Amino acid sequence: MSGGGALLRQKAVQTVRLLLTDADVTVVEQSRETFLRALDRYAERDDKKYSLTDCGGMNVMDAAGIREVLTNDHHFEQEGFTVLIKKAT
Repeated sequence: MSGGGALLRQKAVQTVRLLLTDADVTVVEQSRETFLRALDRYAERDDKKYSLTDCGGMNVMDAAGIREVLTNDHHFEQEGFTVLIKKAT
């Protein structure tokens, strides 16, 4: 969102703050342990173009038994998740 200008940045901030107060949303804090687990996954997949952030999210979803992800990032499909937003081809 940082490249979209001040208005888009403010909308992003408002959305995150709203999500943080939503009882139906769980925010998982990053810790040294979760960071190192993400780093392990990242290191194990050097043939992929996953980001470290992707790996952390995949680990959280694996631990919670979540298999569907609201993204269009095909990296999650490569890990066996069901991507709910398909890119137009």
